[in-house]
Amino acid sequence: MKAGTKPPHERRAADLAELVRTEVSSRAHRSPVLLRLIPGVAVHAVEHEIQRLLGNLLDNAQRHARSRVLVEVRQEGAYAELAVADDGGGIPEADRERVFEPFTRLEKSRGRGGSGLGLTIAREIVRAHGGTIGVEDAAEGGARFVVRLPLADPPSGRGA
Repeated sequence: MKAGTKPPHERRAADLAELVRTEVSSRAHRSPVLLRLIPGVAVHAVEHEIQRLLGNLLDNAQRHARSRVLVEVRQEGAYAELAVADDGGGIPEADRERVFEPFTRLEKSRGRGGSGLGLTIAREIVRAHGGTIGVEDAAEGGARFVVRLPLADPPSGRGA
């Protein structure tokens, strides 16, 4: 490895809103993606893993959205909160834990593509970063996936 280069799995403080902007801008959108992002909410992250997490959550939301997807980043106490919501049919409460199991595809979504691994991978990435992920009803009527990750110091180095 060259001097000064980082190992590929090194965590560093990263602005979660910037990671979201980068991922959303790099994608083709089946449904409009609305952003409500608070800048400066930093997490210790392996960036390519967080990008994969975002990609999986966006793929899932766009697959199920009727007309739009909403992505939010905010600070909640000592945690960064990332939420990805769609305005689709939602997930019944009884299935909300099961959707994170490998190869699980709910009956109503079997014809929409996907391998049934995206949410399993998302949960693994979140857990590896010391966080949690869950699903709830979205205000728009669909599903809202909420990721909570421990905060890092701001990437700008303020307070140092």
